[in-house]
Amino acid sequence: MRYPKFIQDRAAIGFPAPSFGCSIEPYRSAFDHAQEVLRRKGYRTVCGPNAYAGDGIGISTSPDKCGREITDMLCDQSLDALISCGGGELMCEILRYVDFDAIAKAEPKWFMGYSDNTNITFLLATLCDTASVYGPCAASFGMEPWHEAIEDAWSLLRGEKLEMAGYPAYETNPNKDADHPLEPYACTEPRKMIAWDPEKGILPGGAEEELGFSGRLIGGCMDILTMLCGTKYDRVSAFAEKYEEDGLIWFLEACDLNVFGIRRAVWQLKNAGWFRHVKGFLIGRPLAGQQDVMGLDHIRAVTDILGEFRVPILLDLDIGHLPPMMPLISGSMADVQYAAGTDRFRLKMRLE
Repeated sequence: MRYPKFIQDRAAIGFPAPSFGCSIEPYRSAFDHAQEVLRRKGYRTVCGPNAYAGDGIGISTSPDKCGREITDMLCDQSLDALISCGGGELMCEILRYVDFDAIAKAEPKWFMGYSDNTNITFLLATLCDTASVYGPCAASFGMEPWHEAIEDAWSLLRGEKLEMAGYPAYETNPNKDADHPLEPYACTEPRKMIAWDPEKGILPGGAEEELGFSGRLIGGCMDILTMLCGTKYDRVSAFAEKYEEDGLIWFLEACDLNVFGIRRAVWQLKNAGWFRHVKGFLIGRPLAGQQDVMGLDHIRAVTDILGEFRVPILLDLDIGHLPPMMPLISGSMADVQYAAGTDRFRLKMRLE
């Protein structure tokens, strides 16, 4: 696995828009302020040609322009790291214009983003053997003050923090809107993780059991992963075989999928053979899949399908679309520890 260099003082941070750009509020003002904040910290900010574009369908502009932009910026040695401007809907359409061969040969740099950016974070690992960060997009760095999760993402890019523990509460009703673009996360809901043990099933609150496992992190948004599955961009089998000795820890989260969509997604990936050599699953809180449907909840949507692998499953983690989110290095080794009785979680990443 190729690991980029961590950013140093006065580094150049690039902002491509392979998905949505920051063309509308509150994202434009938040993005402008994020650049101001980083410049005050002594960094140089470089907007890609599509950063403020808004003429595309589900992405910032035309797929060919988006593909060229991300290729050029990932290969540009004057830039030290890239943070995607935002998520979106149709980044899949740019992939035919992305030169993954050139990216694999270039000196690696960190790329950070989530959601639709799974198209890049996941494929950097599986196609280019290059680590990336599944974490917040550019506009989030414009909030005032920074939430601990944003501090963590920045500290990770600098190599100052590679151990994550999650956060005590999460947001369900954001205060950020077009009139209040710099509002921080409104975290009002207490976090309560759920642990599924291969021998005991769901561990009850107060249980004394501790779960621990290690492996190589890989994953992203299931809405995107199922779309990539079975295409010419699907080289997961080769990736899993290459890292068979390490084993894989899959981190998965969902955006638009309801509980049945989540269940269909994990069924599809399982039957495509993606979960060979799995050591454990880290499941983020689903955005649209919180509600039970016809007796199915978001827990059984996952555990009924993935339970056959007989590995630990941790659910409702700080990963994905219900902020805050832990930044994760896709492609890195990780050691996971969870104590059910105290809801204590630790994930330590290793660049091996």
